[in-house]
Amino acid sequence: MITRQLRVIRSADGDQAMEQALKIAFASSDSKVVDQHFGSARSFAVFEVTPERAEQIEVSEFGVLAQDGNEDKLDTKISMLDGCTAVYCQAAGPSAIKRLMGIGVQPVKVSEGSVIKELLADIQQEMKNGPSGWLAKAMEKHTKVDPSRFDEMEAEGWDE
Repeated sequence: MITRQLRVIRSADGDQAMEQALKIAFASSDSKVVDQHFGSARSFAVFEVTPERAEQIEVSEFGVLAQDGNEDKLDTKISMLDGCTAVYCQAAGPSAIKRLMGIGVQPVKVSEGSVIKELLADIQQEMKNGPSGWLAKAMEKHTKVDPSRFDEMEAEGWDE
């Protein structure tokens, strides 16, 4: 159960670039370092990320939870992460991984104390340089298809 949640609400004429951003969550007690396992995480910090910008848009707190194998505690976390591309954490159990992948959220294991600002910079650099792996799939899935993409080809004409 979420005990406290802070979410940034954008105006109707919000930043177009950030509307195309990927949402990435971090299991963190302070929004600065990844310091929690997924199942027992007391809070998540969620950022919107583009190659040029990264903005924190949400913090959700859950209270103290043990690493006890109780699968019911995952329900709230899984639903809170719906719409995210990935969640960075110290570890995640097989059941959590399966459920996260089922809603399209890539779990990413990092070492304790990994600095979120540095992880965001790495993600942005990979976005600029040509992403690979899960990030490439996420960006491809997230990119809106331009309905006029064939207009240029049609204007060039067709020779058979």
